[in-house]
Amino acid sequence: MKLQQLLCCTLLVIAAGTASAQSLYDEKTYRPAAADNRAFRVGDVLTIQIVENASATANADTGTRRNNDMSAELARPHLPAINAGLGVRGDFDGGGRTTRSGKLVAQLTVSVAEVMPNGDLRITGQQLLLINDEKQRINVEGRVRPQDISDANVVISSRLADAKITYVGEGELAARQKPAWWRQFMDWVGL
Repeated sequence: MKLQQLLCCTLLVIAAGTASAQSLYDEKTYRPAAADNRAFRVGDVLTIQIVENASATANADTGTRRNNDMSAELARPHLPAINAGLGVRGDFDGGGRTTRSGKLVAQLTVSVAEVMPNGDLRITGQQLLLINDEKQRINVEGRVRPQDISDANVVISSRLADAKITYVGEGELAARQKPAWWRQFMDWVGL
């Protein structure tokens, strides 16, 4: 009986030696139960609040004046002298003013595409809306510092480094905003 028990224990030890155990802990994906929900790794999502206001004004005034006078006298013996004169005067006054402003307020969720060596997160994402057969597309790319992410996993667009935010419309309304081809040609020619 003791021999059978010893043989059984030996077989169990041999069988256990060939089995391998894997840990349930993976440091790449581990997040403590008490941790917040802020994005910190590739594939995590993050909400961007886009609040952008831009305005620019440029003024230009130009004034030039030019006066040129030239005269000549031709004297011929025994004939009356011929006097000739030429006067040129030019005035130019010009001016212009350009004013442009824009505002974009939106919110979209993007993905972390890369964790950079300094810990910043490179984010990218887009949102496509279809309103009355008009496509409205918002694209966002940039870098986010982890300390700029709120506890609610939100970042305001002014905290993005190297930000590229585009808002493009496609459809009938957007096409009507562009001048006709012949008007573009006339502008190119200068007419």
